Amino acid sequence: MRAPTLAKRIAELTLSKKAHDVVIMDLRGLTSIADFFVVCSADSEIQVRAIADAVEGGMDKKGSVPWHRESGSANWVLLDYVDVVLHVFHKNTRPFYNLEKLWGDAVFERVADEPPAKGKKPARRARRSSGAGSRRRIAS
Repeated sequence: MRAPTLAKRIAELTLSKKAHDVVIMDLRGLTSIADFFVVCSADSEIQVRAIADAVEGGMDKKGSVPWHRESGSANWVLLDYVDVVLHVFHKNTRPFYNLEKLWGDAVFERVADEPPAKGKKPARRARRSSGAGSRRRIAS
């Protein structure tokens, strides 16, 4: 399975256990750590484990097993599929690590559980950048 497809599938599996704030971060060209991070939040420590277990089980059925699983605490689990790394955070722990800010130059794709409303186009992926030179001035 190619990395973009793998990232999408992992994101979908997190939603099966009601993960929220699911983001796929495209890190290609920024680091050799991985091509994508999938980051999501859970409301409880039990849900953190349930999301990680659902992803691991769902990917195992597709023939993909994680190269590494890490859980330093009950508030965070990491599943490393080499090209794609999943971070499942408790909603109170995620702001501490703030991966979206740390990898602010990545392309972000928010993944929602519900399909877009009929007749509306899905939201476009936006490239986030930082720095004073990245803001446009609006002529008055």
